[in-house]
Amino acid sequence: MKKYAKYIGILAIGILLGWMLFGGSSNKEIEHNHNKVAEKNQMWTCSMHPQIMQPEQGDCPICGMDLIPAASSSDGLLANQFKLTDNAMALANIQTSIIGSNLPEDNIIKLSGKIVENEETNSVQVSYFTGRIEHLNVGFTGEKVSKGQLLASIYSPELYAAQQELITAASLKESQPALYKAVRNKLKIWKLTEKQINQIESSGKVQENIPVYATISGTVAEKLVEQGDYIKQGQSLFKISNLNTVWANFDVYENQIDLFKKGQEISIITNAYPNKEFTAKVDFINPILDTKTRTVTLRAVLNNKGDIFKPGMFVEGRIAEMFSSEKQSLIIPSTAVLWTGERSVVYIKTNPNQSVFEMREIALGNQIGENYEVSEGLEIGDEIVTYGTFTVDAAAQLQGKKSMMNKDGGKVMTGHEGHLGMEAAASITNENHSNMNDRINVSIDFQNQLKTVFNSYIDLKDDLIKDNSKKVSKEAKKQVLTKTLQDQINTETFKFLMVLVNRDRITVLNAIITNYLELVYETASIKMIEVSTAFAFTNLQKNTLIKKLKELTNAREIRLVINVDSSLIGGFLIKTSSKVIDFSIKNQLQKLAKHLDSVLEL
Repeated sequence: MKKYAKYIGILAIGILLGWMLFGGSSNKEIEHNHNKVAEKNQMWTCSMHPQIMQPEQGDCPICGMDLIPAASSSDGLLANQFKLTDNAMALANIQTSIIGSNLPEDNIIKLSGKIVENEETNSVQVSYFTGRIEHLNVGFTGEKVSKGQLLASIYSPELYAAQQELITAASLKESQPALYKAVRNKLKIWKLTEKQINQIESSGKVQENIPVYATISGTVAEKLVEQGDYIKQGQSLFKISNLNTVWANFDVYENQIDLFKKGQEISIITNAYPNKEFTAKVDFINPILDTKTRTVTLRAVLNNKGDIFKPGMFVEGRIAEMFSSEKQSLIIPSTAVLWTGERSVVYIKTNPNQSVFEMREIALGNQIGENYEVSEGLEIGDEIVTYGTFTVDAAAQLQGKKSMMNKDGGKVMTGHEGHLGMEAAASITNENHSNMNDRINVSIDFQNQLKTVFNSYIDLKDDLIKDNSKKVSKEAKKQVLTKTLQDQINTETFKFLMVLVNRDRITVLNAIITNYLELVYETASIKMIEVSTAFAFTNLQKNTLIKKLKELTNAREIRLVINVDSSLIGGFLIKTSSKVIDFSIKNQLQKLAKHLDSVLEL
């Protein structure tokens, strides 16, 4: 019993000591301490200057705005990772894609292609004689024509004369058979049929308009003439395509060329018929590489008797084969890449469930259409930003993370660097914040400068309030010129523009530029000549006129300013700095009218 009483006494003493040492600590105090810790970890920033970070609430040292709580950094992000809100993702329409290789896991390689005309079955309908198209029986591109169908009627002076020769030779065929045969062969060369020639001979009448018939059946792929056009012998009239068979042309990447061979079976899928799969065989692989796209063309011939495939239609080709994994390469869209100098960067979404991003430098390979090969920096399965990349990069810069223009991260470049007070603000943020309320001692010169700036600001503010438009306009012009042109032109030119603004002479700038260009053209022996014409010049007419003007003016270069003026009726009018040369029909008619008036008066 004494033994138990001893244990109870020890226990009581322990409880008493515990109460004396820890009894003052309540749950409230614990909660309070937690709050203190939270407050201690809370940072404050400026909504306009996110580079400002302070441990306590107050005013922004740059703009004076109230600081707001900064986003908590206790969400497990790494140093160069940053997070975007759902609202920011939606407003900027930021889209991401998971990177795959050009070889899927099932060893089916996919190729992008397009349906084109079978060039082997294409034909061009030409004119075999010179003349004018009186009637055109084909009205539009895509119209189907049959062999022997009437395409056009042409009036030809040469053919008219040849028909007269045939009628004359027919009357002399007994005495001069060689002449008769030569005349008939001449008409055959111009593709008149035996039936047409016999009809002319038997009727003894000349056909004014000679019909032109289709030599093949097909679809008009291109209409090259219009009714009323003058055509020459051998000139193309129509391009006719036989679409019973078409080509499916696919782009093959440079590093995939050895994976394909003639005779391979290829499955073709179209957007027009997504539930249908068409089978063909590789018919041709172009031996010449396109140096711009770094691809070669793979071709398959498709049966198109049902007019399923339309030239220009996009298709997808799939070829199944056992390929080596060494041939795999990463392909990303060009919209995902940002360039700065020799650096190429993309933004990776590091967390599939959250909008957390990180910049990643990559090494690019060949450009393949709208995509790029990636040789370094990414792996299959990485999720990257493919749309809205610039927006994500801007967010990284504002948060002081690694970005396109800020390789190492750190201080944010806001565009306010070098402004009054920025240097002081930067130093304040890096110092102990316990003396932030201490008065800063500055020199008398600095105070006077600040006073001048402040007074100028007040004057400008008052002018704006009072609607002093002249003074505000001058200041606004200076600001616009400074922001837009100061870094784009040399110092002397910028100073000259500011003098024009100060003296309210900026309106004469156009005249100054005009006079300057005239001096430049005179020094360089360049003549600016204005030409008015009733109808637009062809390239041949334009080049011929420039050549003649060079001879007349002895200028090294002629620059034409061409105006189309239908009131001239025909011809053209030339204006130089010293003379006017009028070759227009309007001018000739006016001269004729004056002459007739003078004659009638007599």
